[in-house]
Amino acid sequence: MTNDAFVKLSKAAIALGSAVLLALAGCTATTTSETATASTTATASTTATSTATASSAVAAVVTAADAFLATLDSSQVAEVVLEITNDNAAAWSNLPCGSDCRNGIEFSTLSDTQLTAAKAVLQAALNTSTGAGYDQAMQILLADDVLGSAGSGGGGGGGNYSSGTYFMAFLGQPSADGTWMLQFGGHHLAVNVTYSKGAVEGGSPYFIGVEPTSWTGSDGTAYAPLDTMKDGIEAMITSLSSDELAQAKLAESYTDVLLGPDQDGAFPETKSGIKVSSLSDAQKKLVLAAMTPWVSIVDDHSAEDLLAVYESELDDTYISYSGSTDLTAQGDYVRIDGPSVWVEFVCQNGVVYADQIHYHTVYRDHTRDYGGELSF
Repeated sequence: MTNDAFVKLSKAAIALGSAVLLALAGCTATTTSETATASTTATASTTATSTATASSAVAAVVTAADAFLATLDSSQVAEVVLEITNDNAAAWSNLPCGSDCRNGIEFSTLSDTQLTAAKAVLQAALNTSTGAGYDQAMQILLADDVLGSAGSGGGGGGGNYSSGTYFMAFLGQPSADGTWMLQFGGHHLAVNVTYSKGAVEGGSPYFIGVEPTSWTGSDGTAYAPLDTMKDGIEAMITSLSSDELAQAKLAESYTDVLLGPDQDGAFPETKSGIKVSSLSDAQKKLVLAAMTPWVSIVDDHSAEDLLAVYESELDDTYISYSGSTDLTAQGDYVRIDGPSVWVEFVCQNGVVYADQIHYHTVYRDHTRDYGGELSF
């Protein structure tokens, strides 16, 4: 081959190589662009699906609420539908104080048809898993029947223990795109779910307690409605080493939850205990698992959204305790305090069953109590 022929062949090879590289570059750019477009489309699709799911869940609650209101006369509707105000929102309690400390219409005054419709609202609004949400709430009502049958006419807050002494109210008119709140509660139970623009904006404050902590029904069914909560809290706090327990120990003693009724916005200015960022991955999972039963008061989709926020804030969350970690005696107390989430669990001496302990707990959110719609 002559030198001239070799040079021409080399130039042709270089030209061909350049063309191939340009083609590959173009293909890569196209692939990257297509991948980015596909990713954006997938994200938009997921967001749209999530929004549609939330809107569908709220629509179901509104449909049930409207159906319940349709069973009531005008005076009963006036008892149920109230304005959204600070005073109305804060009118809840864990005490057996009837209508003196809470809003709404009393279950004992409803006909069978009306009661069924009222419970349908709760079924639509709350988690439907066994032992959570609606099922757990109904077990608290059963516990009050147990207390009533125990024959005590007194007790803390004045007695009057009965599954009929629970109340339902709507703060604002139920709407698929407006802002309103579902309130339901009585002794040892206060549910506050806030809706806005077709989504759950908050499932707190949520108080749940129980006395007795366990019992067997007349049909042989065993009940222990807060055992999942207790077990999760206990697994979390007992996972700490002796050095970690020393960091988590609170200087104060507690005989009740700190942020119960009439304590809106009263979060401690300084967080106490051990920071979750210092714990192992396994312990972090226990912290998230411990708070889950409280967050799961609302529907599955809304609970998942809230838990995703709390998980993202886990490293800046603190856990602490007072008393012992056995959770078997008066004053045994555990707290989870994050940038958003707040959970308390405390053991108290029994009121009706004085030889036993019973549980008080509360779930709050630093920014989402009452859906963040009110300031305290």
